[in-house]
Parts: sequence; structure tokens; C-alpha cells
Amino acid sequence: MIGRWIVGFAFFIHASPSYRRIKRFFHNLLENPSYPYKKFFDYTMIMLIVISVYILIRHVKHEVSPEWLYFNNYIISFIFLIEYLLRLWLYSDGSKIVIEQYEHDLFLQRPFRWINAFKLALASKRAYVFSLSAMIDLLAIMPFFHELRMLRVFILFRVFKLFRYTKSLTQFISILSSKKFEIFTLGIFAMMIIVVSSVLIYVMEANNPESRINTLFDAIYWSVVTIFTVGYGDFIPVTDEGRMVAMVIIVAGIAVISFATSIVVSAFTEKLDEIKEEKLIEDVSKINQFYLICGYTPLTQQVAHRFNKNGKNVVILERDKQKVVEAQKEGFVALANDSGSLNSYQTLQMDFEKQVIAVILLQESDVLNVYTALTIRELSKKVSILSILHQKENRRKLSLAGINEIVYTQELIGLISKEISGRPVAFEVIHALRSENSGVFIEEIGLDASMADHFLEASKLPLFHKRLIVLGIYKTAESSFCFNPSSTLEIKEGDVAIIIGTRTLIDELKALMYKKGKK
Repeated sequence: MIGRWIVGFAFFIHASPSYRRIKRFFHNLLENPSYPYKKFFDYTMIMLIVISVYILIRHVKHEVSPEWLYFNNYIISFIFLIEYLLRLWLYSDGSKIVIEQYEHDLFLQRPFRWINAFKLALASKRAYVFSLSAMIDLLAIMPFFHELRMLRVFILFRVFKLFRYTKSLTQFISILSSKKFEIFTLGIFAMMIIVVSSVLIYVMEANNPESRINTLFDAIYWSVVTIFTVGYGDFIPVTDEGRMVAMVIIVAGIAVISFATSIVVSAFTEKLDEIKEEKLIEDVSKINQFYLICGYTPLTQQVAHRFNKNGKNVVILERDKQKVVEAQKEGFVALANDSGSLNSYQTLQMDFEKQVIAVILLQESDVLNVYTALTIRELSKKVSILSILHQKENRRKLSLAGINEIVYTQELIGLISKEISGRPVAFEVIHALRSENSGVFIEEIGLDASMADHFLEASKLPLFHKRLIVLGIYKTAESSFCFNPSSTLEIKEGDVAIIIGTRTLIDELKALMYKKGKK
């Protein structure tokens, strides 16, 4: 009866959308660094820690109002208690453990052993309770029982909670943890030197009436401050034998400090590239909109430079780390990730619906471009994909992979050759318009609801008339282009205006339409 009730309750909460939604919310709030509200939670907890430590320090020699003591001993401790219980709840899924145990027993055709399921769930929670971070959280709650005055000193353990809320401190600890063996070896070496030197200096100095080293604790204290090159000078060997021990300890102390420095430096050197990559991924996640270019080639360099000059953000994905370094030297945002791997986009936390304007595939192989397109289409059906075509027979494969626009360079070369031979003057004019040195630009302006009603009206003003050419309007809904539009043309939201003019006039027209749209 009990087992049936437990299994039924486990299936109920496991399938409950509201329960999963609440648990996902608290998981994001406490553990997900990309969650927008997590930083506010972290700042709040840091502020509470600082307040509690300040109250502890001030209470040593000054009176603190009962309200502040109540806030520190009860309110802050209660908040930390709630956080501790939430983390304990989120650490493992008890309902999933019960369901797995039930299905296991059902498969083996034996009665459901709910006690085993309970033990497994309890063991998973126990793993969290005895973890270092959880023990610090628990000690930080101890001032809640403020009647035991000595427990107030546990407020200091709240300082260690800062490691949970500050990413830089967490990274520092993770870097040092990668050198556990070296640090452990250094600790053993330093401990042996301290023990041997303490005993030696105690034997050499304890019976001398002029020496201040009278106890073993004095000897240990002297050894520690000497080996770590502090040397306060409050305990000084007076015998020749003691001074010889001191000389050896000073040399050994330099060796210990050098060893410790080399461990820290090597740890940071090994993790530096990883830290830079994490920072770059974090920066990419903060970019509102960008063009994603897969593959770094000479063509990629030209396209990316053109986007950057037009004020567009570009992110480049390339598998070859050497090419990524070259791209970063050029000033591009480049990441060493496989564009054809689904895991790459999950690691980068890219939102194709909100962040990526379009994907441009410029890799050196049609196979790579097809594979990348299939991966991206698995993540988003709507994002626009443009690809270069290397071999004409692969055009259909690229099209079936979901690529919207395919550019075949040899066809472009043929069209350009035809234009030059047939209409050389017209081609020179078009080429001059597209040249960066002509001072004249062809601009696409996407028209939103506020701009659509004022575009043609603004373009007819004396400031722009005969100095700014409206080449046409692309009707997005109808997928048609209206050349040289009349003032009676109905413009809808989402249409694109193609205009020709100087950069100053184009920017002035945009600013004027923005002002009119705001009125």
C-alpha cells in the first residue's frame, strides 16, 4: 500500500508541468549563469553577506540596535536556510529515482522495493550534504540559533559563500583544483620541513635562558613564519646551532615559495585559453543580433570586413584553431567550434530565433556546408541560410539541406564577363556604385510600422529630392520588386526600400523617418 502510494505520487510530480516549471525556475535562479535574473539574486546574496559580517565586526566594540541584530540573526539566516533547502531539493530528482527503481523491479517481476528507492534517494541527497559548498552553507545558517552566543562566530562562514556567487573566485578555485597533486605534494614537503625544523629549534633553544623559544608551540610558530619568509623577528635563535637551523629553513622556505609560485603560474597558463574562450562565449551570448559565418577563408575575411564597416555584428565558427587565431588577430569574433556539431551550438547557447540574423556557409567543402546546414535546420527552421557552391553537381544537395540562397562563383564570373563585353559602360557605373571609394552607397532600409507611412513622403523633401534616389521597394509579402515607386504606392510593414545616395543623406533620411514615426 505504501509502495503504491509512493509510486503514484512520484509519477504525479514527475509529469506535473507546474512542478517541473517551478523546479526549472529555481534551478535557473541558483545554477544557470546565463539566466537573466541570476545576477540580481547573486548581488542580493552578496549584499546580505556583507551586511552580516559588518554587523558582527561592529558588535565587537559598539552597540548594535536590536532591529539589526534581529535582521542578522533571523531574517538573513532564514534566507540562507531557504537557499540551502532549495539547493538540497534541486541536487537530485527523487521522483525519477523512485520511478527507475519501480520500473527495474517491474521488469524483474518482483514487488516494488520502496525502501531501496528511499535509500537511493537519500544517498543522492547525502552526497550534496557532505560536499564542501553545502557544509559552508550549513555553517552560515548556524547564527540562526543565536541563543548560543559562540555560534555567532559562524557568520564568518558566510564570507566563503561569496565563492558561490562570484564567477572570478569560482574560476580561481577551479584553476587551483586542477593542480591538486602538485599542491598536495607541496603541502607534504612544507609540513615535513615545519615539523623537523620545529623539533630541531626547540631542542637547540629551549634550555638556553636567553632564548624566547620556550615551548614547542613557540618553535612551530617560528618555523612557520620563517619558512614562508615573513620573519617578524619576535623569536630569534641565540645559539649557533639554532642559527644554522634557521639558515637551512630560510633556504628551504625560498624553495617552497618558488614551488608554490610555479604551480600557480603553470595552472593559470594552462587554463588561460579556456578562460578566454569562456569569456568569448559569454560575450557572444550577450550580442543581440549577428550574422553567423561558418568557416574562415579569404572570402570570409572580405565578407566579415564589409559587415563590420556597415555596423553589423559577425561571429565566425571555424574548426581549425590556427585559423581562429588568425581571425582574432584581424579583429573578428571567432570561436574554435565545429559548425556541423549540434553540441557546439548548445555550448555557445545560440538562439537562432532571436540572435542570428542569417547564416553564411563559406567552408572549403560542399560536404561540410551541407552537414552544417542540416545541423542548423535541426535547431531552427526559419533562419535564413546562404551558402557558397564549389561544385555545380552539388547544388541539389545544398538545396535539399534547407539552404535558402546558393551562390556559384563560376556563374558570377560568367555573368560579369558577359556584362563587361556586352555593356561595358553600364557595368562600370554599377561597379562604381558598389565601390567603397565612390562615396555613393546602395542601402537597404527595412521599413517598420512607424516608418512605412512616412518613407515616400520624406524622400520627396527638398533636402533629398534629386540628391537621393529611391531605386525601388521590395514587397516582402508578395516577393516582388516595384521599380521607381510612385507616391501612391501602398507600403506595408516589413517592406524594404532600396536607395542610392551619400552616407550623410542616407543617415539623415533614417533619422527623419524615426522622428516622424515617434510623433
